[in-house]
Amino acid sequence: MSTVTRAYLDQRLAAANRCSREAAMAGAKAAAVAAVAAAVPTLASVRMLPWARAHLNPTGQALIISTVAGMAYFIVADKTILSMARKHSFEDAPDHLKNTSFN
Repeated sequence: MSTVTRAYLDQRLAAANRCSREAAMAGAKAAAVAAVAAAVPTLASVRMLPWARAHLNPTGQALIISTVAGMAYFIVADKTILSMARKHSFEDAPDHLKNTSFN
């Protein structure tokens, strides 16, 4: 069993911080796009459709838009973290595990 050095832990922590920062930025961008994409039809339907005008008050509209934005943020951030973890998980793996191609 190998010993873990302080430098190794610092390096892994820096990589984790970089990964989380990148995931948060990607999630925020996706949330902004999703909020606009959800706001346009929601606000337009309240003006044009009688059912939506009668049943979707401003609180309901905000709930729809914020739910879509929050969902987009967490999905994109999670996918970014998982893809980066998968990419970095093979760095320390033995050589026979790094070749995953099926030739």
